Amino acid sequence: MMKSELLINILNTLYPDARCELLYTCDYELLIATVLSAQCTDKRVNDVTKELFKKYNLKTLAQANLKDIESIIRPCGSFTKKAYYLKTIAQRLIQDYNGVVPNNREYLESLPGIGRKTCNVVLSNIYDIPAIAVDTHVARVSKRLGLVRESDEVRKIEEKLMKKFPKKSWSRLHHQLVLFGRYNCKAINPYCNSCPFKNDCKHFKKLSE
Repeated sequence: MMKSELLINILNTLYPDARCELLYTCDYELLIATVLSAQCTDKRVNDVTKELFKKYNLKTLAQANLKDIESIIRPCGSFTKKAYYLKTIAQRLIQDYNGVVPNNREYLESLPGIGRKTCNVVLSNIYDIPAIAVDTHVARVSKRLGLVRESDEVRKIEEKLMKKFPKKSWSRLHHQLVLFGRYNCKAINPYCNSCPFKNDCKHFKKLSE
């Protein structure tokens, strides 16, 4: 199993300036982009939100026709459901918080399309709240390096990572694990031979057998 201190040191070397790759200029844009990123790449989301945010602000999004929203966000997948999420989120934020994304986990998770992962991303990036958002990349890397069990669900992975690493490292570590999983430890054809963690990787050991 990879030692937490060594892993942090290596990731700090690989990704010293790791940050969210979703593009946004304000709090609600990050929230919306993160909702759209479910089952979709950040690159595609950024292409879509470039058009979406040019056409709508939060107020006009809350009043928009769902079909018009759907036509823009279609490339992100599940566009009918996500269009409803975006419009409802905009309406709720305006009604409840005058358009501001609050530092309130319970409230945010009550909004449609927003679960713990999305909430962690938003609170971490907007309010600097220490958090580890477990997406497919974080889960895959954590399992391959033996940081968690192969059978662990998302919440269990988050809990175990929080115990293994210092709180001050959580938010940065999340971004580093995402980047490492996205560009190195990929689901298909990962770059195992050049990986600095290969001696501790279950996946690499299986390939070497």
